[in-house]
Parts: sequence; C-alpha cells; structure tokens
Amino acid sequence: EVYLEAVAECLRKGRQALVLLPEIGLTEGFLERVEARFGHRPGEWHSGVTMTERRRLWRMVGAGGAQMVVGARSALFLPYRDLGLIVVDEEHDGSYKQEDGVLYNARDMAVLRASLCSAQVVLSSATPSLESWANAESGKYERLDLHARYGVAELPELRALDLRGQKLPHGRWISGALKAAVDERLASGEQSLLFLNRRGYAPLTTCRACGHQIACEHCDSRMVEHRFLNRLMCHQCGATQPIPHACPSCHTEGSMHPIGPGVERLEEEVRALWPGARVAVLSSDLFGSARALKEQIAAIAGGGADIVIGTQLVAKGHNFPLLTLVGVIDADLGLHGGDLRAAEKTFQLIRQVAGRAGRHDRPGLALLQTHQPDHPVIQAILSGDDEGFWRAEAAERQALGMPPYGRLAGIVLSSTSLEQAFEIGNLLAQHAEPLHAIGAQVFGPAPAPIARIRGRHRVRLLVKAAKGAPLQGAIRAWMGGLKLPGDTRLAVDIDPQSFW
Repeated sequence: EVYLEAVAECLRKGRQALVLLPEIGLTEGFLERVEARFGHRPGEWHSGVTMTERRRLWRMVGAGGAQMVVGARSALFLPYRDLGLIVVDEEHDGSYKQEDGVLYNARDMAVLRASLCSAQVVLSSATPSLESWANAESGKYERLDLHARYGVAELPELRALDLRGQKLPHGRWISGALKAAVDERLASGEQSLLFLNRRGYAPLTTCRACGHQIACEHCDSRMVEHRFLNRLMCHQCGATQPIPHACPSCHTEGSMHPIGPGVERLEEEVRALWPGARVAVLSSDLFGSARALKEQIAAIAGGGADIVIGTQLVAKGHNFPLLTLVGVIDADLGLHGGDLRAAEKTFQLIRQVAGRAGRHDRPGLALLQTHQPDHPVIQAILSGDDEGFWRAEAAERQALGMPPYGRLAGIVLSSTSLEQAFEIGNLLAQHAEPLHAIGAQVFGPAPAPIARIRGRHRVRLLVKAAKGAPLQGAIRAWMGGLKLPGDTRLAVDIDPQSFW
C-alpha cells in the first residue's frame, strides 16, 4: 500500500513508474493489487514473459503508453520515455546482483538510473542491506521507518529451541517442542512453515563401506541427491546422473548413504510424523515454470496446505493468511564460512522468514532450532534489536575497512589449464602499480573457493581499497594491455556479493 501511494503520485504527474521485485513468484499477487487499485494491469517484465509480450512492452514503454512496469532487475534497461519513480522491493535481496555475464547490482543501478532521469527511488526492506543502512546513517539517503505492520497484524513472537544436549532420533531434524507447536496448528486449522535453506534430499552422498563421496566430474563440488527426480545434481553446473546402486569406488552394493537434510528429506520426516496432513514443498528446483510456482503459492495462500516446507524462496514477501507458525530447522546454517556478509545474510533471512507468521489477525510464532543460542546474530534476532545489530555489524566492518566502509573487487581467472590461470594471476599480482598508487592491496592469486566449474579451473585475486579510492579507473589501468592466452577468461566484479 505504501508503494502504491508513491506510484499513484508519480502517475498523477504523468510520469512512468517501475517496481522491481526480487522473485517472479511475487509478481502475480502484486499485479492483482495494482489492478484492483488502478483499474488496469501494469506491464510485466521477467523471464516468465514471452518474447512477443516483451517486444510489445518494450515499444509501449518507449512510446510512453505503458505508465507502470513491474518486473525483475533487467526491467531497469527498458527505454522509458519519462521515468519518475523506481521502487526496489526487498532491496537487500541477493537476487538483485547478476552473478554471470554483465555483473551488476540492480539496487545500485536503480539509484544511478534515477539520478540520470531525475526520478525518485524507494529502497524498501524490513531488513535493509548494511550498504543502504550506512547511506541513511550518513545522510546520503533519507530514512523512513514504518513502526507497525500494515492492518491489524502484529509482529510474531520469536523463541530459540536449544538443541544442545538433545538427542534427536537418527535421520530426524524436528525437535519435540517444534512438533508440539505444529500439532497445535493442525488442531486449530492453521498453517505451519518449516524452513530449511537447503535444496534437494541430502547435500552429501557417501559410501558406508569405503567413505567415498560422490563429486561432480566437472566441478569441485559434491553431487546433491534429489530423490524426487531420482538423480544426483551438481548445483554449480547443473550436471546430473542417476543415483548409483553400488559405490563407484569400491563397488559395494547398497552402500551409498545420504548425509544431512535437504527439503526433500525433511518432507519425508513430515509425512511420517503427520500422515494425514496436506504438505507442500516450495523449492526453486521443483517447479518447471513460473506459472507452476505461482499456482502452488496461490494454493497455499488459499488454505490448500497444512504444512509448508521451503527454502529461501518462502522468505520473499509471500502472504499466507492462515500461516501462524514458522519453524527454522537449522538457524545456524549460514553463520559460518568465508563470506564477510554471513552474519548480515543470516539475520536478514531468518527475520524475513519469521515474518511470514501471523500476517493477518492471528498471532504468529517463530521457533529457531539452534546449537548456538548465545550467538550474537541469534540473540539480535530474538531480541528484535535491529538497530543494535546494524551498529555492531557496521563497527566490525569499519574496523576492518570492509564494505560499505571500504571497496572490494574480485578478479576471477578461469581456464582449462590451472597453470595458465595461475600464470596470469601471478603476472597481475606482480604488476599492480596502478592499484598501489591509490593505496589498494592485492591478495592472491589463490584457488577460488569452488576451484573448478564446468571443467574450468578458477583462480581468484581480491583487491581491497579505501572507500573513496578511484578503484574502477585503477583496475582499468592495471588490466590495460593484458593479453589472455588460450581459453583463459577474466571477470572483474566490483563490490562482490559472493566469493565463490
């Protein structure tokens, strides 16, 4: 409703409005609200729209005939005749960053595009990115706070379920306290959401006889079991293979065993615990089209499921009126690793998914299963002290000179020859005078965290500079005259959001 007021004001001035959404599955519900409010359906731009419809919208936008567009990040590049407003919904969402081809962050591009055509920008989120929070703190952005949910809904109660010392049965991940809470919702005709941010059946398949782990032939990553498809799948390159009956290494029959849970394995547990319940699974790899996903979301919103199991897909703004319980199966899952934004992303994700509970007139409850209930991120989530979390996270980043208080650039060299990739990486590291001239540091070369994808070896360098340093110009000078041998490729990612 807040966005629609801003859109209405923009349209009254005769200018065009763009609303960016992070997930195709959110589009239909928003389009329906817009149509109900303004009496006509806005233009729609994303991968689920046919090429014919896209060409038609492109022409209408350029001619000024399409006054409002709702779409994915690429909708920024339509030829607007007079763009007056850009709304970036859930501006913190990582899907706004394009990670292949032309690397860009649609949130930042929206701010740039608006400045070029004198448009207003609304960056909206209940859990803003630290970059946007810092820009508001410095006065670069104007900050507007909504202190209550829309309508009569109250924020959900949050509790930690301490799993330390608890011995769950083998192959089980739902604690007794969480099961009891789901039982209560089933008895009262309300919905429960069980959240696990891990696709597939199990993240690892290993041999009980010899310990062999099935890895992708083309990547340095493990194959993930997808039992619904009866396949093993690489989540890096998409390669698949049948689930073997015998170990590929020692050839022992029936020895391959899944390790750890994914949403498909969690569904097995749910169906065993509540055989009469209607269960729906929301995971991006279970839907062949945007339409199928929309239909499933609509069915859940209409009360067509008692228990919903989902990955991060369910955290993105969906509105399920009957959903009053959220159970986070593993709240510790994203807290560790080499990502400088691990704490920020975990805080955002759990707060967002917890916010699916109690969005109408029924109170909501979110239960977080954790082995680290005293972790600062878990404590910040439970206390609801968002501002305290951002200030602590900002102080830590500032002390380290990390974004948003410093600049980073990731350089990835890929080649079928590991030696060739390292040779170019060492050459760059040894001739980094343009970077040293602006006070930047160069780290590497080193194997990337995922050192091989699609048969290509990957070598990474990381450049760190002060916040005001002219990083792009220095990198252009650094790369000037560089000739890449053979099939070696180079990608430069300014302000990277991921470090794989």
